[in-house]
Amino acid sequence: MGKLKNKVAIVTGSSKGIGAGIAKAFANEGAKVVVNYASSKEEAEKIVKAIIESGGTAIAVQGDVSKEADVKRLFEETEKAFGVLDILVNNAAYQGYTPIEQVTVESFHQHFNVNVLGAILTIQSSLKLFGDKGGNVINISSGASKMPLPTASLYSSTKAALDAVTIALSKELGAKNIRINSILPGATETEGSTNAGVTKGSEYEKLFVAHTPLGRRGQPEDIAKAAVFLASDDAAWITGEQISVSGGMFGF
Repeated sequence: MGKLKNKVAIVTGSSKGIGAGIAKAFANEGAKVVVNYASSKEEAEKIVKAIIESGGTAIAVQGDVSKEADVKRLFEETEKAFGVLDILVNNAAYQGYTPIEQVTVESFHQHFNVNVLGAILTIQSSLKLFGDKGGNVINISSGASKMPLPTASLYSSTKAALDAVTIALSKELGAKNIRINSILPGATETEGSTNAGVTKGSEYEKLFVAHTPLGRRGQPEDIAKAAVFLASDDAAWITGEQISVSGGMFGF
């Protein structure tokens, strides 16, 4: 314990899945964590309770990252509770699988407003709390940004856009001592993947495992370990990178 001692971190969409795994891992390493959620209040409070019971510090703050007013409140609550911000993890995401014939204007905006605009809004707000000391942004992208999936044209496109944001801002913000990187998970077992039909023993799971050299689906903890590394001083010379954490599934 201690790689992130006394750091303050916001993890968006962290009431479940990869975000929850990252929030708990950060707290275990000494960070004070803001568990953000859009609608899953009960789940977010469970994550906060688990962190506190393990000796950590955390609060839950509601906020839809696609809404500017919600993002403003998220950062105001963070400043009120902790005074500063050191780490921002953009994990909140909308993920849909739809044949191109069924794509709608509404589904387009659902994807891009959360996955791309949401990240831009939170990064803008983080700059004020990072201050002169600098800070650290980790964008949770997807292997689908490099290897787009059938029926996931919108989702894959948003993750490719998020990677572009990562690269551009690493060049724009480096002089301010702000590092920004993307993590590209492979097939990871979460509530979201289950809702999308990738259940244990399903044909989808068998397909993903068959294409994963390490022979299993990932767990949120696998992604969280990479996030801890990028958030720590161990990664002080790393910015603008897209790091695949996929068991070899996405060996770019």
